[in-house]
Amino acid sequence: MRWERRSRRGDVIDARGGGMRPRSGLPVGKAGAGGAVGIVGLIVYLLISQLGGGGGTSFGVDSGFPSDAPSVPDARSIPAAQDPERDLRDFSAYVFSEAQDTWAETFARSNRRYDRAQLVLYRDAVSTGWGDASSAVGPFYCSADQRVYLDLSFYGDMERELGAGGDFAWAYVIAHEIGHHAQNQLGTSREVRNLQSQNPGDANQLSVRLELQADCYSGVWAKTVYEAGDLDEGDVREAIGASEAVGDDRLQRRATGSVNPDSFTHGSSEQRARWFNEGRATGDPGACDTFSAGEL
Repeated sequence: MRWERRSRRGDVIDARGGGMRPRSGLPVGKAGAGGAVGIVGLIVYLLISQLGGGGGTSFGVDSGFPSDAPSVPDARSIPAAQDPERDLRDFSAYVFSEAQDTWAETFARSNRRYDRAQLVLYRDAVSTGWGDASSAVGPFYCSADQRVYLDLSFYGDMERELGAGGDFAWAYVIAHEIGHHAQNQLGTSREVRNLQSQNPGDANQLSVRLELQADCYSGVWAKTVYEAGDLDEGDVREAIGASEAVGDDRLQRRATGSVNPDSFTHGSSEQRARWFNEGRATGDPGACDTFSAGEL
């Protein structure tokens, strides 16, 4: 993927130098011992959240660890000359801003206002609008403070543990989380939470549809990048591979050796790849109505 070292001012909060330690909320595990817990911790948390009927993780948390008010990270960035993650940091910021520009244009065409989200880069643990979280939960969007939280070490976890390497696989992850912000702006997330409260037995299925819509939204953005001449087919294959790698069926089989479709909260590998491709083929957010689709 071709990109430039630029991002919109105010889109990114670099808190990697802040040294934040969680006080409560999600368990830290081994995060304080020198890096992210990694994909094993992610899978364990995914399974726990599914069995408990919670929001889930793996590139998409949209309900979580409540707190009284949004928190502001200790935003101490690392000087560029001393930053071993500089390229990944700048690439992440570029993707985040570019995807948001696409959504701002989409909203404008419908005479709607788009309030930009922020990307918080952190290490090990972070304070959020839902409380404190460790990097074990993976990338996530918090609707309470309208921020996407990202530990850059997850890039290596994706490559080593899931076989989902490459810059556009990473871009897919970020675009998926911005898709959750669009859902929040449109009121879709709120409607889903209300339906889940009214019909607890449908909570997991509704979560799957919400996550697959975010996958489709990421595909819509991918089409704009492809049409701009900044992608090739290899980049697209990276994104499809990443969407398949985080399917509930693949993560469950990896963690337990078996698969329980009734506990899915994000969708199977086939479903996630299919809806990403739907968005990429059409370039139309209107084609991402997973809630009206009978067969996912």
